[in-house]
Amino acid sequence: MKVRQPPQLTYAWRYLFLVVDGRAGTLHWCWIASLAADEVLAAVGGLQQTGELAALVWDGAPSHRDASVQAVGLPLIGLPPYSPELNPAERVFQELRRAIDGQVYATLDEKAAAVETELATWDADPARVRSLAGWDWIDEAVVRLPADHAA
Repeated sequence: MKVRQPPQLTYAWRYLFLVVDGRAGTLHWCWIASLAADEVLAAVGGLQQTGELAALVWDGAPSHRDASVQAVGLPLIGLPPYSPELNPAERVFQELRRAIDGQVYATLDEKAAAVETELATWDADPARVRSLAGWDWIDEAVVRLPADHAA
């Protein structure tokens, strides 16, 4: 007897919101449900409360262009269009993919746990983070910030 059953496909995802401080060599991250402006704004607001953010190196992603995110109260160091190689977070994502991709994870939670473990390892090694994303042009841009925002 042949049993016929329709396949069951499930799609689940979450987004890693990552802030890279290449000057201090630290990482800050959280998981968000979407890349909608309100989610991004809430994540930035949470980090802003720590007092560790002097500015944001911001690319042109749609949620980054939203007026509410633009009004977050931090200076924005903009990136030229189509230049992910200049974004510190993209450099960390590149290395993260090398460590995480190519493995099969039974669940999304299992993959998220692997990501968390890798990020925690890097966050404990400031020299490694600085080597990935501690770029002179960011230091120079932060120095040029208004006095009330400079780190």
